Amino acid sequence: KASSVCTKSKKPSTFHEFARSTNDAWDIDDEEDDGMFSLKQLSSSPVQSRSMPQTPCLKIIKTPEDTEPLPPTLDRQEPISTNPNQDQLDIESGPANGRVVKSSSDAQLNVNAARNTLQKQQSLPVRPVIPLVARISDQNASGAPPMTVREKTRLDKFKQLLASPNTDLEELRKHSWSGIPREVRPVTWRLLSGYLPANRERRDLVLQRKREEYFGFIEQYYHSRTDENHRDTYRQVNSSLYCLVFQVFERILFIWAIRHPASGYVQGINDLVTPFFVVFLSEFVEEDVENFEMASLPLDTQRNIEADSFWCMSKLLDGIQDNYTFAQPGIQIKVKALEELVSRIDEDVHVHFQKYEVEYLQFAFRWMNNLLMRELPLRCTIRLWDTYQAESEGFSHFHLYVCSAFLIKWRKEILSMVDFQSLLMLLQNLPTIHWGNEEVGLLLAEAYRLKYMFADAPSHYKR
Repeated sequence: KASSVCTKSKKPSTFHEFARSTNDAWDIDDEEDDGMFSLKQLSSSPVQSRSMPQTPCLKIIKTPEDTEPLPPTLDRQEPISTNPNQDQLDIESGPANGRVVKSSSDAQLNVNAARNTLQKQQSLPVRPVIPLVARISDQNASGAPPMTVREKTRLDKFKQLLASPNTDLEELRKHSWSGIPREVRPVTWRLLSGYLPANRERRDLVLQRKREEYFGFIEQYYHSRTDENHRDTYRQVNSSLYCLVFQVFERILFIWAIRHPASGYVQGINDLVTPFFVVFLSEFVEEDVENFEMASLPLDTQRNIEADSFWCMSKLLDGIQDNYTFAQPGIQIKVKALEELVSRIDEDVHVHFQKYEVEYLQFAFRWMNNLLMRELPLRCTIRLWDTYQAESEGFSHFHLYVCSAFLIKWRKEILSMVDFQSLLMLLQNLPTIHWGNEEVGLLLAEAYRLKYMFADAPSHYKR
């Protein structure tokens, strides 16, 4: 039986300690070695996607009793409303009495089917946890091999494009598709995300204005985080860790949530801050990012990293916000599209899933909700996002083909599993911990091939 111990956690001072202490909806209550700690879930419902710990209570896991939370359906809280003058996603029915009202057809989108197909997971052993910090390694400059002639030529080309009075964004995307050199990745990401203008002379002014605007939001809204109408949002993004890095993430997520009442905060969004934060931090850090003390940076630099991470994450979410609105219809549609695509490109795998009653939603929900961040080391996610930002609709459309290629990559292992439990355990813990740029490059090449074959010919993969 798990014994509970309530204590205030030691103040983490580095990104390494923060990452080791942080969980999200997919890691809460996962089994670890005896004596390890995990954050205590408040909600007893395994499908309550928006619940987060309110108190710094920890529990020592002694037995493998807990299971991985299931993808959320109707048990999600209603999104909160805020000032109608703030930008928000268009929805069928506007806010009424402070709550977002959805049509009955949207609210019931695949809900019963999703619940039925996910019930089996409750009896599964939990998947091992790969700590976030293990996915951050190799984002460091220290110990990197000397740059090859080809790499230096590519870097010079990027520098030339970035230094031009008006950066050719199409040319920049073309060169970024196969990966962005670490030295120029921060400014390239800002440009490709649409945060920075192509005109070089305007960049400093835009950065100054947007950074001031973000901290204006902090001044305007952050003090209201304990008010009654914002308390739930604040609780959802607050995991009771007390460290500088956590406070940055907390502010980013809280401000985004209250400015987007159609979705509010949903578990998984917190993951999407991390790549931007690490990339923008690497602009100022030559040592190990995972062991770097954020407080050692000048305050203005810390604020700039925070503001830039907020705006770039916001730009990303603008394109996939239907993934996080009520009942998450965007994710359910994408999972269904993945099923249809796989049924055409690899019928053996599809039939194998049917034979053992494995539903795509049982493993692919997380792939869509977290953009494969929980399946890949962070170094691979950052490389993947180089291409996503270079692709038109990379996060919303190309990601489908990446997930398809990722699934078929493991066809041999999948076909070797001959029961439901083994299949789910494999699909929820694919062995990618040692992946690097080469494996991601091959995955992207296969995804591009699938897109070329099927994107403009939907009848080819629809039965």
